[in-house]
Formats: sequence, structure tokens, C-alpha cells
Amino acid sequence: MTDYFNWVGQGMDDFRPTGIDDADGLIPVNPAIEAYMRNLVIRTDHPVLFEMEELARQENFPIVNRLVGVFLKTQASMINAKRVFEFGSGFGYSAYWFAKAIGHDGRVICSDSDAANRQRAKKYLSAAELWQCVEFHVGLAQDVFEQTDGLFDICYNDVDKSAYPEIWQIAKHRIRSGGLYIADNVLWHGRVAVKNYQDEIDVSTAAIVEHNQMIFNDPDFDVFINPIRDGVMVARKK
Repeated sequence: MTDYFNWVGQGMDDFRPTGIDDADGLIPVNPAIEAYMRNLVIRTDHPVLFEMEELARQENFPIVNRLVGVFLKTQASMINAKRVFEFGSGFGYSAYWFAKAIGHDGRVICSDSDAANRQRAKKYLSAAELWQCVEFHVGLAQDVFEQTDGLFDICYNDVDKSAYPEIWQIAKHRIRSGGLYIADNVLWHGRVAVKNYQDEIDVSTAAIVEHNQMIFNDPDFDVFINPIRDGVMVARKK
């Protein structure tokens, strides 16, 4: 919480849209507001969740954090999701939230290129009695997806950002009607809104800008971006 409260006391003028030419200070949601919302969801949960968050803090490992985790769980619950595919699973933090939503009769298919992350996920999700809901594959997410049959209630994208357009192109055809495509980091530290970043040779930013535009232009999906943390896109297949 320290990083958020370091911003408390700054006025709204400090968060004016200066990002036309510079991403510094271009924060989608006032950090004090995000801190308030995060405090609302910091409640008693399975102890393993706190262990996962502490590991992420110690190793500076990118996870979606508690606020986005609750959002993912809510989205999955609202459409009664039973089959989820994760492009990029890390050590299972987002899978924890999806597994909580789908129940023991559901399945979260995870993918990650690091075998050590699978072992970590197994340890944590087993402790939370959620491992039986998970099918965790080690390998390139695109390859794992191509080797998995059927439609999904949710396709969740959190791979290397340069691959975002490719993931969208292969995932959108395998989401059932009423299902969701969810992508993390779609605001990319505000760089998507900054002219200089878009003009420079910045592969990740350019890929996310392309990804976002493609989805908002797709007539088969209703789309919005939740600006919390680093931006979470939700696209519902009509």
C-alpha cells in the first residue's frame, strides 16, 4: 500500500492529462482512489493468497494484485464460466481467482513457459484446494492453446505484450457467444495514450495499441477497459 499512499495529499491538478507528449504522471486512476478500493477487498481469505502476494513482492514478479483478482472472479461468476484458458499464468495468481469462480466442476487451463512456475502454482493452489480445477501446461501459450480443443467461456491474455495482437487473432474464434476475452496491461503504464511512445520504436506499446484498436473495431464484440491498475480489457462476444 506504501506506493499508493505516497501520492496522498497531491491535488487532482497533479493528475491532469499531461500525457500528450510525456507518460510521466499519466496515471489512469488516482492512486489514492485505487488504494481505497484495494482496502475494501483486503479481507480474510485463504492464507495462501497472502503468500503468493508476498512472493510477488519479494521477487518483483508481476501479478494482477488483489483488486484485479476480485474483478476477474466477478467477471467469471457473472457469466457462470466453467472453462477458462489463460495465456500466461505465472505461478497461478490469476488462476486462483478464476478457480474460485468456476467451482470444482470447472477447469482453468494454464500455460507458462517456466516449469518452475508450474511447481509453484501446484504448491499454492493445492494448499487452497483449487489444484483439481487446474490443468497447467508448460510451453508457449500459443502452442498450448492450439493443442487444446473446444470453446471457452473466457480467454485471458497476460503474455509478453508484443504477442497481444496474435493472441487476440487466435483466441477470438474460440470464445463462445456471451463469453469473454480479458486482457491485462492494456493501458501499459499510460504509454498507449502518449504520442512520443507511439512514434518511437517501442514494440510492446505499438503491439498493445494495435491490439486495443483491433478489438474495439471488431463488430462481434462489446468492449470496455477498466482502468484500474494497468488497465484490464473485457470484450464480450455477441
